[in-house]
Amino acid sequence: MTSDNELNYQKERITNYFRESETAKKEFEIGAEFEHFVVDADTLEAISYYGENGIESLLKELTELGWEAKYEENHLMGLSKDGNHVTLEPGAQVELSTRPCKSIKEVENQYLSFLRDIIPVLNYRNQHILSLGYQPETKISQIPFIPKNRYKYMSEYFNKRGKYAHNMMKGTASLQITLDYCCEEDFIKKFRVANALSPYISYIFDNSPFFEGEIWDKNTLRVNIWNNCDDDRCKVVPGSLDRVFGYEDYAKYILNAPPIIIQRNNEFEFTGNKAFKELYFPDEYTKEELEHVLTMYFPDVRAKKFIEVRMADSVPYPLNIAGVALWKGLLYNEKNLELLYDKFKHLTNDEVSKIKKDIIESVKDSEIVNKNVIEVCKEIVNLAEGGLDDEETKFLIPLKELVNREMTPAGLIKEKLHLEKNKAIEKSILNNLNIFRR
Repeated sequence: MTSDNELNYQKERITNYFRESETAKKEFEIGAEFEHFVVDADTLEAISYYGENGIESLLKELTELGWEAKYEENHLMGLSKDGNHVTLEPGAQVELSTRPCKSIKEVENQYLSFLRDIIPVLNYRNQHILSLGYQPETKISQIPFIPKNRYKYMSEYFNKRGKYAHNMMKGTASLQITLDYCCEEDFIKKFRVANALSPYISYIFDNSPFFEGEIWDKNTLRVNIWNNCDDDRCKVVPGSLDRVFGYEDYAKYILNAPPIIIQRNNEFEFTGNKAFKELYFPDEYTKEELEHVLTMYFPDVRAKKFIEVRMADSVPYPLNIAGVALWKGLLYNEKNLELLYDKFKHLTNDEVSKIKKDIIESVKDSEIVNKNVIEVCKEIVNLAEGGLDDEETKFLIPLKELVNREMTPAGLIKEKLHLEKNKAIEKSILNNLNIFRR
């Protein structure tokens, strides 16, 4: 059992990690993680990791274009090039993580460079790279896990948790944005605002028109999946909106929940239901081992050496770059940050949970600060536009047009379902399937 002194020292260690990760405002950067599905171009069936035309062979072909291979136990699991990284999610979803960038244009350049490499390879394989929130055709039971120890242990643990835990692992894809913080006060404000906005961001970027091959007739499918995944590590961090929530509070959250897997001496160790505070003596783990633990919790907004906002579905170019612009305009503009922090300073965890549930069922029935969901979405997009430099406001154009139409990406696809499913996806005005086809 962990003594009080040991627990206090554990909290201090994690708190110091966040403090040491602070970045001067003039050095702020922004990064993005773009998750995708690779599917058969004709059937929209998921391409698995295995086989002659599987994802591992795709990664091998990309090494011929200058990408450096990353292996785990003789399996090709990722790539790196120019500070950008390609990794695989449990169902072989392909994720590009950009290096931290000073400008939105730089993020865009990294993403388009990745597409220029991968799309010609996919074209002659008769495969597409899709930006959707959920697999369009293949059912979860038909998608094998990739051969990665981390996911093997996670799948065993989640099998006894929420009913959609495996759907989350193998069937979902998201757009995640990372932002710096300069001090604990800045962290507190950004963490609260990002969590308060989570229902609206999920709606704006709702791009999940299908669930298990059928039309999803509600909203924000990924929110519904995360709500039925694992209460210990998902949703909004417990209590984070009910009080001022800083470094030590996040440290307590980490220490009192089970990380499932830890790294010890470069080996994965399955830890089951044991809380993090029970697994190490205070000085026993390295910074790298702590950083691994921080990735084993999946709340809407996650704290690491940066703040990671995770609520948006994977959406196609250029809407995904608009997502980067949205967060930069909201959280890196001091006036907007203060305004939103003041607006949401009395919001509670329970209220956010209710808004999420209301949005899933009926968008226009949920109200907060006397504005309905659509109005709040328009308001935050307009705020972001005002928070960007003139040369960067252009990146918000596709998002602003969509919100002003009171439409979501999923809604655009559903509008076209009188066509075949793959044609409905392809003809969505925001889809990038053929951007680089020549």
